[in-house]
Amino acid sequence: MSGYSFFQRFPKVFQTHPMLGRVLVVCAVTAVSGGGLMAFSDARQKSMYAKSIQGEFKKKKVVVVGTGWAGTSFLKELKNPSYDVHVVSPRNYFAFTPLLPSVTCGTVEARSIVEPIRSITKKKSYDVHFKEAKCYKIDAENKKVYCQSSQDKNFGGKEEFALDYDYLVIAMGAQSNTFNTPGVMEHAHFLKEVDDALGIRKTVIDAFERASLPSISEEEKKRILHFVVVGGGPTGVEFAAELHDYVYDDLVNLYPQSKDYVKITLIEAGNHILNMFDKRISAFAEEKFQRDGINVKTGSMVVKVSDKEISTKVRATGEVVNIPYGMVVWSTGIGTRPEIADFMKQIGQQTNRRVLATDEWLRVEGCDNVYALGDCATVNQRRVMEDISAIFSKADKNKSGTLNIKDFHDVMDDILERYPQVKLYLKKKKMKNFAALLKNTQENDQNKPIEIDNVKTALTEVDSQMKNLPPTAQVAYQQGHYLADCFNRMEQCEKNPEGPLRFRESGRHRFHPFRYRHLGQFAPLGGEQTAFQLPGDWVSIGHSSQWLWYSVYASKLVSWRTRMLVISDWGRRFIFGRDSSKI
Repeated sequence: MSGYSFFQRFPKVFQTHPMLGRVLVVCAVTAVSGGGLMAFSDARQKSMYAKSIQGEFKKKKVVVVGTGWAGTSFLKELKNPSYDVHVVSPRNYFAFTPLLPSVTCGTVEARSIVEPIRSITKKKSYDVHFKEAKCYKIDAENKKVYCQSSQDKNFGGKEEFALDYDYLVIAMGAQSNTFNTPGVMEHAHFLKEVDDALGIRKTVIDAFERASLPSISEEEKKRILHFVVVGGGPTGVEFAAELHDYVYDDLVNLYPQSKDYVKITLIEAGNHILNMFDKRISAFAEEKFQRDGINVKTGSMVVKVSDKEISTKVRATGEVVNIPYGMVVWSTGIGTRPEIADFMKQIGQQTNRRVLATDEWLRVEGCDNVYALGDCATVNQRRVMEDISAIFSKADKNKSGTLNIKDFHDVMDDILERYPQVKLYLKKKKMKNFAALLKNTQENDQNKPIEIDNVKTALTEVDSQMKNLPPTAQVAYQQGHYLADCFNRMEQCEKNPEGPLRFRESGRHRFHPFRYRHLGQFAPLGGEQTAFQLPGDWVSIGHSSQWLWYSVYASKLVSWRTRMLVISDWGRRFIFGRDSSKI
């Protein structure tokens, strides 16, 4: 009886004293983890302490516009609790855009590639305020952003509000570039958002369903089932490959009577598709598409899109060809969002650009405390020739007007960091260091003093090595990570700057400049084959690269939830095929 009464009393103890259960759990987990939980508890205490004193100082208000790769990367990596963070975006989720072509064909479900922003920000040790709204105006002079709600009209119409800021992070991405081609906005599909991918998926199924109706003529069936992709870049090529696999692996089994009418055409204005990849990859992709029956039309520029025809102009002959189609997907690069264009006019220094120009620290040129990253911006690398006199003066500590190689030693590392094109030029010319470049200007007399004209001669061709960063998810992710790291250490680096010398001023820059590190790029080509290119001219094409693509993309998804969903979608596709419903 005594044992029975113990088991009766034992649960009542926990009901009366609920904290006792937590204490036991803490003790048990601490014993198993070797004190790891105590370390977590200590970190949490520090966080709580930081929160407890936040009333003693005014937090700097950071407004982040956009929840794409750049904005989400910034939010994930921002750890400093001394900021009051506000996020504005017309979508309340982050979308893993490299898998959008897979969504169009049911290989992956749309919900599997999105992660709610509130799920990401709730893990922070400080509050992040999210507003689902569209930023339609940026007022840099008064440090305000003007926004409009993006909810359905049934909720009482559009709500407008303004947010002031101390720091503004613009990461709203870009829109598709139509090159002002007539009819594109009205009749073509784009592939920038999840809604775009779902719209394409519905249109593909609609085309097969309509072609199956008994009243449709032979010619009309050919038109309806002609799918045209404009743009031979990675997105256009991947979508064409996904569509081919979807049609011939799945849909022809469900619509056998439509098989002979299906046609896929890829139109590219350049001489080759995937021209940003190695020539071997470009050639392989063209050959594979030819074997698969995908019609690749290079050297053709689209001049007009109507509701049933797309008009192309052959660059070599000038001939205009009208092509009947059922669906057009437009994937020809990025264009400027209207909000960004208006902001560029407002600040008055960037009117002739397609995207915002920033310095190497991602600050918008002509603005204080405004940063831009991702597809809406480009890093305007400073030319070394603009600072020749300042560099020479900084190295000439004795103000003698001449230098020797030793005089340059104190500033060489700063030159290479501040002007990365110098390092690229040295690599191209196979020179060991900057000193070797200067020695080339001294002809046979290595002891001859170096004058400023020698430096100008040495660096004349260096700026030709500058290249704009590609508008890719990889660049945006690294920029967000970099800027968050700068914000995390803002106060520390104000006191102890870590960047290169300021050649035109005294002291050093607060931070090291942003440097993009290219990790390679994929190009899925269909048929479980993928092309993969790494820095250093390393290329892999085939089935092994496809499995590498699977593993890399799965690891880059933002949460274990999305990873498990995408992997399960891939497994479902292998076993049951792609989904052909319009839901």
